[in-house]
Amino acid sequence: MAEKRSSQSVVDDVQYRRAKLWQIIMVASSGLVGMGFYSLLGMASYSASIGFGIATVTVGGILTFTRIFDAITDPLLAFVYDKVNTRFGKVRILLVSGWLIMALATLMMYNWAAGKGHGVVVFVLLYVIYIIGYTLYNMTGQTLFALMTNDPKQRPMVGVWSTIFNYVVPITLSMINFVVLLPKYGSYNLEFLASVCWVTIAASAVGLVFTCIGISEFDKPENFVGTSAKREKLKLKDMIEVLKNNRPLQCYIASGASDKIAQQVGSQTIITTMLGGIIIGDMSINTTLTTVSIIPSILFAVVGAKYAGKHGNKKTIVTWTYMCIYVTCATILFFVFLHMGGNTRSISSAMPLMVVYVILTLALNGTKMCVTTGNNAFMADVIDYELDRGGKYVPAVVSGVYSLIDKLVSSVSALIATSAVALIGYRETMPQPTDELTGGIFWMTMVLMYGLPLLGWVVTLIAMRLCSLSKEEMVVVQKRIADKKAAQKNA
Repeated sequence: MAEKRSSQSVVDDVQYRRAKLWQIIMVASSGLVGMGFYSLLGMASYSASIGFGIATVTVGGILTFTRIFDAITDPLLAFVYDKVNTRFGKVRILLVSGWLIMALATLMMYNWAAGKGHGVVVFVLLYVIYIIGYTLYNMTGQTLFALMTNDPKQRPMVGVWSTIFNYVVPITLSMINFVVLLPKYGSYNLEFLASVCWVTIAASAVGLVFTCIGISEFDKPENFVGTSAKREKLKLKDMIEVLKNNRPLQCYIASGASDKIAQQVGSQTIITTMLGGIIIGDMSINTTLTTVSIIPSILFAVVGAKYAGKHGNKKTIVTWTYMCIYVTCATILFFVFLHMGGNTRSISSAMPLMVVYVILTLALNGTKMCVTTGNNAFMADVIDYELDRGGKYVPAVVSGVYSLIDKLVSSVSALIATSAVALIGYRETMPQPTDELTGGIFWMTMVLMYGLPLLGWVVTLIAMRLCSLSKEEMVVVQKRIADKKAAQKNA
């Protein structure tokens, strides 16, 4: 997918840094680590209950606390990023360290400490240790692509390979876990959880090795030098200054956080149950569509990357956000039309209606993927903008500040979903697929599943209008960075 060129290319009188195709693929295989552990921790509630004897209600409180703790640890990585400078590189040391911490914590949670009579304190401690490792690995991973290439045509294509791994890894692991391992052990017991953990550790180890090999050429001290000749220790006020004065970062946070919270609310099980089980009448439809949409989504990611390479990441976000809005409005009208006729459940039985729903869903997933492709590459543009401003330890600072706010905002998604369904009568129970469809259920589902994303996309369009990082501006930014680094080198 990426063009096979040398490690340097000159476009618009700017000499860009480029990565080779094999390097991009290997670094993208980091998804074996990130998505592998993400899938494993999806079973944390079972580990807490079966392995540590923690009540379900208590588990929910623990997981909420750990999400907030996860957000707080993100910007702290910048200080670690500052300190680590070895002859073996910076990012490789951080990646390996993060992986080792995650591996140790999860082996304790799912195997070595599980079923030994330990309770809440030990489980929380192990989960907190895992989060530290995950933050160390994940935040470092977010800086890799900006480190590898600043070529505006190559950056979006890098995201395509990440998308492929992020789709394939969870599905593959799910098949191994639930098609092979679960029937073998019969239930969610300690033996099953331990086996799932070891499979994750093995797969992630392969991804770690590949990632370190792919990034090795770029993990050099000169690539972490900023545009300011004066080197100072990073302080907390530096991170506050970045948030306060970096307008593109502010716009990116507004865009990303608003989209993220809408996405996470819509993905809550209670919301998908109301849509698939109560409104459509067939819970298996959305699961099937998720699997079927993998190939179209990847193709859309390629289209989005090509568009971004030609028109820039900002315009890609704006253009495909408008497409998301159009498709979402069409989807809402489709459901409203059927609801007014009193037959939304005919979607699951009438082939023409099913075809329309499938087309709308695939189109919406595809246009979202194009926005995601632009967003992923736009983060690297924001990092370069901060570098041009003379920022210190830019990749970790920018990604840390963004992740802190993004996670704090999106952590309320479950609260929004449960509070909303409580308004329509579900105060003591949760929606079930067999429940009768009422007007309250229909309209609340439309608001949460499609209305919130529309609001998020409006915020995105406003944010992008206030952001100056067009394709043309990024050329100027890259020229200034090159000139400043050249002057610093010759000083």
